[in-house]
Amino acid sequence: MSAVSFPLSLMAPKSKARDLLEFLVLFALLYFLTQFALQRFFPEQFGGKNGTERSGIVLTMQDATVKGGHHPVAYLANYTQEPLVLPDRCPQPPLDVAYRGDGEENFAVLTATGTVLPCTALSSVEPGDRATVDLSPWKYALFDAVGEYRLSLPEGVSSSGAVVTTFTMHQAGSATVAFRAFVTKPLLNLLIFVASWMPGYNLGLAIILLTFIVKIVLFVPTQHGLHGQRKLQAVQPKLDAIKKKYTGNPQKIQEETLKIWKEYKINPFQSCLPILIQFPILIGLFYVIRDGSVLALSRHLIYPFYDNLSWSFGTQFLGLDLLSPNKIVLPPLLVILQFLQMKLSFAIAKRKKARKKEETPEAAEEKTPQASAQQMQQKMMLYGLPIMIGFFALQFPAAVSLYWGVSTLFAIGQQVVVNRKELV
Repeated sequence: MSAVSFPLSLMAPKSKARDLLEFLVLFALLYFLTQFALQRFFPEQFGGKNGTERSGIVLTMQDATVKGGHHPVAYLANYTQEPLVLPDRCPQPPLDVAYRGDGEENFAVLTATGTVLPCTALSSVEPGDRATVDLSPWKYALFDAVGEYRLSLPEGVSSSGAVVTTFTMHQAGSATVAFRAFVTKPLLNLLIFVASWMPGYNLGLAIILLTFIVKIVLFVPTQHGLHGQRKLQAVQPKLDAIKKKYTGNPQKIQEETLKIWKEYKINPFQSCLPILIQFPILIGLFYVIRDGSVLALSRHLIYPFYDNLSWSFGTQFLGLDLLSPNKIVLPPLLVILQFLQMKLSFAIAKRKKARKKEETPEAAEEKTPQASAQQMQQKMMLYGLPIMIGFFALQFPAAVSLYWGVSTLFAIGQQVVVNRKELV
């Protein structure tokens, strides 16, 4: 026995190193392919300007079509050798705005009567640079109607001639209207209600409390789904054996799989249905915290009794500006929390696999293609997902990262409860 166990133990570090190398290569390949695709097909949004052959002043839109309730964002790029100097037009936007309704032939110039956010002038765009023209302050004053809009540089600003771009504002679809009515609006107004009881109407405290409220409401279906996943994991070796035994006979595989489910009282939808229930709520909460943190831009989602709020969210929390991305504290913290959650989610399967190896040591030598693929998938979830969450945290406002961190912390607690029950 010692002659067999010694070589296996000696080769284990090499196997782990090889698996880690495979994961790193796969992750790097996926990352660079994603970056290449984004820059190739969305150059304006993802920094592809260096690879374009353009000249003069270029005005483009972030989105050619904008959904009702959202606001347009434009990009102003300077491919000349001289700075582009823009006049301070506040409270008017830095660009001229014209509107043409459905069926209308000509554009009509629009003039703003006010802004919902303080107007900040765009002073200049240096040669080779690109500026983002965020038109959110004029969301309700200029961009509240369905139709076609034309944006252009004021006359005399550019010597390159007319600099114009257009976009279309369209009505939100029935699915979006329903989602806003039953998910987004209730969650945003609940966030407002919670914040109204917080000192200084602090957004950070409100996010933490609201996240816990939502998680507690979803606790039972979440636990139900986690137990369903554990049952499926418990019988997975039997299902793999059936697939191996009846390779090429899908009808027999299906028949034997149904027998296993019936024998162990497994409902395959037990783990899926709760997730389907939770998903729209959690997504709605994500958008509420990302987009609803500035109440002035969420008037279309606020219930009438909150129309005339005399306060706004306090956006400073533990030294963080919740409306801006935090690149130092929150990204690594989210990576750690997400890694712990994924580690706990695979703990039961790992423990059962270890027990199986103790009972049948020869099983350790067998590594089927299905097992290898499953291991790689788990590694992508265990290491890849936390890293991706960390990348997202670098881009999103700190309020979103705070929500995600609290939500993940709660999920870790739930997973610990499930794991303890399963390991007893």
